[in-house]
Amino acid sequence: MFSPLRHAGYRNLFTAQIAALLGTGLATVALGLLAFDLAGANAGQVLGAALAIKMVAYIGVAPFASALSARLPRKTLLVSLDVVRAGVAVSLPFVSEPWQVYGLMTVLYVASAAFTPALQAMIPDLLPDEAEYTKALSLSRLAADLESVASPVLAALLLAFISYNNLFVGTALGFVVSALFVVGASLPVPSRLQPKPFIQRLTGGLRLFALTPRLRGLLAISLATAAGGAMVFVNTVVLVQSQFGLSQQATAWALAAFGGGSMTAAVVLPRLLSRVSDRTAMVLGAGVMTSVLLAGAWVAVSYPVLIGLWVIMGFGYSLTITPAGRALRRSSTAQDRPPLFAAQFALSHACWLIAYPVAGLVSAEADPAAAFLVLAALCATGAVLGLLIWPARDPETVAHSHPELAADDPHLADGAAGGGKAAHAHPFVIDERHDRWPRGRP
Repeated sequence: MFSPLRHAGYRNLFTAQIAALLGTGLATVALGLLAFDLAGANAGQVLGAALAIKMVAYIGVAPFASALSARLPRKTLLVSLDVVRAGVAVSLPFVSEPWQVYGLMTVLYVASAAFTPALQAMIPDLLPDEAEYTKALSLSRLAADLESVASPVLAALLLAFISYNNLFVGTALGFVVSALFVVGASLPVPSRLQPKPFIQRLTGGLRLFALTPRLRGLLAISLATAAGGAMVFVNTVVLVQSQFGLSQQATAWALAAFGGGSMTAAVVLPRLLSRVSDRTAMVLGAGVMTSVLLAGAWVAVSYPVLIGLWVIMGFGYSLTITPAGRALRRSSTAQDRPPLFAAQFALSHACWLIAYPVAGLVSAEADPAAAFLVLAALCATGAVLGLLIWPARDPETVAHSHPELAADDPHLADGAAGGGKAAHAHPFVIDERHDRWPRGRP
């Protein structure tokens, strides 16, 4: 599983990712304490507004940032965004009004909306072998899960010796370390092809989603992922501290159980994906989450039971989210990969923007059991749509014809079959020469 780390360029980017994740995790803890300092009992309003800004930035900014950055050197772009995020972090301790928090967090989230898809889009170029890329995806998932456990623990230890404002310094250091490792990375040279016009770069990723069957199925499963994850992230504290009457530490352990289940799936996924398709793994994960949500409405009556449910939920969650990068890689050329990853980043967060309010409002207006059931329906909808939209037979190489081309066109000679004929086969993606999926083909 750790063999991708032998590649120096990927190793540097992976280390940069971990440093940035730890910094972000410290900022999450510190931001909650800062909000309480500024607004007291109304701290939830400050955090809610910050979360809304985050979602709007992720949904609206990522495609624009990807389109605008197509002409920029990759390393310069990533380092500049890390520097911007570090500057925001060191500024946060000096704010005195909620509007200042909103302004700074807008800058931070806009930078993150540009940084994350750009980084993700480079990894397939660094690791062209599919088996190695699959392991890299699992490592990234493992890093994210470890951060969700390690950051609160690290913050708790640091707060025993320093004030929460100093956690923002740790955040800034995380981004600085990330920038340093990006500087030291040997990144793939981008294509020398002339960049497409701005409008094509802006809408190219969305066009690929609209025209590629597996990507439409991936979007449906993203809805299932958001439904299961929202129940955990929004209502764990309600279940543990309100319904069961337990402590903040118990809430942290429940979230850690979810992370543990997700890490377990990340470890076994490379071997699993060598035997089953991405579609099978992701639909299976959505089914697991739907089952947990349905069961939770009836059996989540004690803390030990909730811990068990969250471990299984985390396993299903990782099954749905980790293979997504493989589907994106199969569905794009190197030139189209940045806008496609940006579109996935935006569209998946749009699913979270649906699931988060549902999880919170239903739980508040009715009870957590009702939230379990409503989110189970949302999760099942995503799973069923994914199963129907994403064809079961989904080969990478697709036979198709080009009646508009001459028999001696060089493109036909490049096909894996039928060189010199109108019909041929090769790894199929939507691009300038292939503007629609072959009829009758998955």
